[in-house]
Amino acid sequence: MNILTTSLQQEEGDIRLSSRKQPFNLLRWFSLISMAVIGTVAVALGAVSTRFVLTESVQRDALLTSQFIQAIASAEVRHVSIPNVRTMGELLDPRQDKNFPEVDPLARASARGEFLDHIEHLPDVILANIYAPDRMVIWSTNPALMGTTIDTDDDLDQAFSSKTPVSASYHDVDHARMEQKFITPPDYIFIENYIPLFDADGDTVTAMVEIYKEPKDLIDRMERGLALIWLATALGGGLIYLGLYWIVRRAANLLAAQQQQLITNETYVALGEMSSAVAHSLRNPLATIRSSAELALEFDSGPARKNINDIIGQVDRMSKWVRELLQSLRPLNDEAEPVNLVAALHDSLMAFELQIARANVHLVFAPLETPMVVSQQMQLTQILNSLLANAVEAMDRGGTLSITLEPVDARMVCVVISDTGKGMSEEQRSLAFRPFFTTKQGGLGVGLVLVKRIMERFGGSVTLGSREGQGTTVRLSFKRIP
Repeated sequence: MNILTTSLQQEEGDIRLSSRKQPFNLLRWFSLISMAVIGTVAVALGAVSTRFVLTESVQRDALLTSQFIQAIASAEVRHVSIPNVRTMGELLDPRQDKNFPEVDPLARASARGEFLDHIEHLPDVILANIYAPDRMVIWSTNPALMGTTIDTDDDLDQAFSSKTPVSASYHDVDHARMEQKFITPPDYIFIENYIPLFDADGDTVTAMVEIYKEPKDLIDRMERGLALIWLATALGGGLIYLGLYWIVRRAANLLAAQQQQLITNETYVALGEMSSAVAHSLRNPLATIRSSAELALEFDSGPARKNINDIIGQVDRMSKWVRELLQSLRPLNDEAEPVNLVAALHDSLMAFELQIARANVHLVFAPLETPMVVSQQMQLTQILNSLLANAVEAMDRGGTLSITLEPVDARMVCVVISDTGKGMSEEQRSLAFRPFFTTKQGGLGVGLVLVKRIMERFGGSVTLGSREGQGTTVRLSFKRIP
């Protein structure tokens, strides 16, 4: 039987080894790849959203500034009595005053002064320049720039050539640009707007208004908007990652459980085939040996009688092993049925009543309910008998056997069987549910294996806790019958 146990364990080890040849870790690779992909997508979306918000905010501010400047220009011209309805763009360059002798110099100066005053006192303006078509600064809030000609300004050239407003945003002052001479430097971000003013026909740009603004309120709103964008992007990416991780983790656990079940099934198939072959091969020789020993007892009443009785006892012991082996490895195909758990416990305790009394074991069992559970009467009895036998054998010098019912929830109920026997070490406890592992002299080591198989067959579970010298506790979890 030791050879059989060794060969079966070797077969189980080969099956487990073959099942571990694939090193691919689904959860780990998914975690790394999905984090990289989701992180990249989240950063890209955040960057695009940030760029969109900045661009749209700057363009909207530039549009409003342009409309406001042009509205002021038109209003000031209308409010002053100027013949031929000249535009403000024609009135800003002092060098052109001689070209309009019909215009009253006082009216011209009044209109120009009112317009420039509005420009100078616009909200958030840190610098304002007005250019003539020859790129000369004809007016500026920084007097040092007046009379300066700007030759290298692509944005200014674009505004003159396209005849449309041009805007740009900056974070740092470009000291190489002559027109960016701020009396008060900007703190963070500033916006540059070029706003063309046309002649009376609307075809020629007669002046270009350059406004540098540092809209603190707009900047604060943009910063809050950007913070919300990045926060929402981070939270969204994190939630997507956690959701997918949870799904894949469940899938990985399910695959691992199915793989473990497959390994177990393969192991039991291999064990069953081998055990059946060995058991059937042993039955006839064992029966022949026993028959021969019984026959020898009838003809020998001398010293050999004790040896013959030992032969019969060992044959019976091996026959019991064969029966247990075949019983533990047979398929569990019995249909589930409602079983009265307390009644099954009473029946098993009555069967062990004599053994409990002989072992001087004190029984504690006082159920408060009689639940119906999902199981099978014969197999439940087999489970309880196996556990009670283990508990009584562990208390060879007396002790206490406690059986309690613990409701888990509306769907599950737990039976706790505790003894105060020898207990098991941590290593023994970890191997308790392995086939053919036993701590009992002459045991086969299939009892707990069969308990586990039967419990899982009907949707339950079994756990074992034990400490050496302090006893063992087995918890059987059953599905309730509604």
